[in-house]
Amino acid sequence: MLTLPPKVTDRAFDRLAEIGAADKGQALRVAVEGGGCSGFQYEIKLDDVAEDDLILEGHGEKVVVDAVSLPFLENAVIDFTDELIGARFVIENPNATSSCGCGTSFSM
Repeated sequence: MLTLPPKVTDRAFDRLAEIGAADKGQALRVAVEGGGCSGFQYEIKLDDVAEDDLILEGHGEKVVVDAVSLPFLENAVIDFTDELIGARFVIENPNATSSCGCGTSFSM
């Protein structure tokens, strides 16, 4: 069965370039962990690339997803939003059946 990797928007890659992630030798790590108010939660942070990571590249920047998190992020969109409530990386995940108001927790 073919797993469709997540997509990363130009806005997300542009934001990584603004903060100089690649210049620091780092990538944006998007991971899924158990926990949060809906069962799963996203962990989004700058990190080093690991051996089993899927690497998504654009604009000279990298976004990485580990092998365990990948099935949870199939066909998701990793974006960056700058709204009145704050600027942050966001995940639009078609696999999530529900999410909570904080936007970092979801269920499947």
